[in-house]
Amino acid sequence: MKFVVSSTELLSHLNAISKVISSKNTLPILDNYLFQLEENRLTVTASDLESTLITSLELDNTEGNGDIAVPAKLLNDTLKEFPDQPLTFKFDMDNFGIDIYSENGKFSIVGQDGDEFPQLPELNEAAASTIQVPHDVLQTGIVKTLFATADDELRPVMNGIFMELGNDDLTFVASDAHKLVRYKRSDAKAEVESSFILPKKPASLLKNLLVKEDYDVKLQFDEKNAFFTLSNFKLICRLVEGNYPSYNSVIPTNNSNKLIVDRLEFYNTIKRVSVFANQASNLIKFHIADNQLVVSAQDVDFSISAVERMKCQYEGDEIEIGFKSTFLLEILSNLSSSEVRVELSDPTRAGLLLPAEKDFDEEDVLMLLMPMMINA
Repeated sequence: MKFVVSSTELLSHLNAISKVISSKNTLPILDNYLFQLEENRLTVTASDLESTLITSLELDNTEGNGDIAVPAKLLNDTLKEFPDQPLTFKFDMDNFGIDIYSENGKFSIVGQDGDEFPQLPELNEAAASTIQVPHDVLQTGIVKTLFATADDELRPVMNGIFMELGNDDLTFVASDAHKLVRYKRSDAKAEVESSFILPKKPASLLKNLLVKEDYDVKLQFDEKNAFFTLSNFKLICRLVEGNYPSYNSVIPTNNSNKLIVDRLEFYNTIKRVSVFANQASNLIKFHIADNQLVVSAQDVDFSISAVERMKCQYEGDEIEIGFKSTFLLEILSNLSSSEVRVELSDPTRAGLLLPAEKDFDEEDVLMLLMPMMINA
């Protein structure tokens, strides 16, 4: 088996899929890429059993067909050192020897039998759903929600993004019980209502791949796996099993206190004041009244404190409420509007943060943050 490929083109594809390979693989074969050559198409697969990434390249100069496992780290480290040039790969399918010929040299490594690589899961056609999702919708939905996912061994359903496909919209939800993000898009919808929980790692892999995507993504899923087909990549991942909590029930309604403030100014103020917050709690306090927001923090143990005032538009009763500054900064950095609307009911109930103006009509963003108790 033999083929010729551009060093930089191959490295670009391998770098994209190498992120799926775990540093602590249970099967040694998973430290390898699976190379599959068929006619003029080279398909390369990387996997950690839970997630699998596949990419393919069209080649002009090939000879023979076959499968072989190639050491991933060694190949990546080798390709990084080459300037852009054609490389010739020759494979001995009897002893799995691999020779790489450059303009001036020869590099020899040893692969493994490609048949030892785990088989790909198959879609249960009887229970499967299929939808075409605009690449920018999927990309934005993941970016807006990924930061809010949990790391909870006892509740694995919280460790992913809940994707809810409806007849009128596509909803992305993530929560770690302290904060919650709900992102809706009405320009993506499904004929049949369905839902699944996308784990954090494949969501992060998708986020990186979608940046360079120009076409709709074909999404197929059944009760166990999801298949995302992009232009040059395919991601297969095992879904999180279980039922996602009823997120709508925790979103407070009838919030009588409403605040509108410049998002960037709000973010910078919190960042400055939070330096003086207790490092264990990261508590910052808001006192809001008469179109003025007072942001304060203190650390009694070190006798330090900070207070900063901001102008704002406020409708409602005078209120004092506390939040964890690190969570609040995360939320504000994931809102894109120039002004943010904060809706509050009382100091013990969750606060809502929403863009004061929508970027476009098809988008609906809601971020929720649980308050912290203010010590007397």
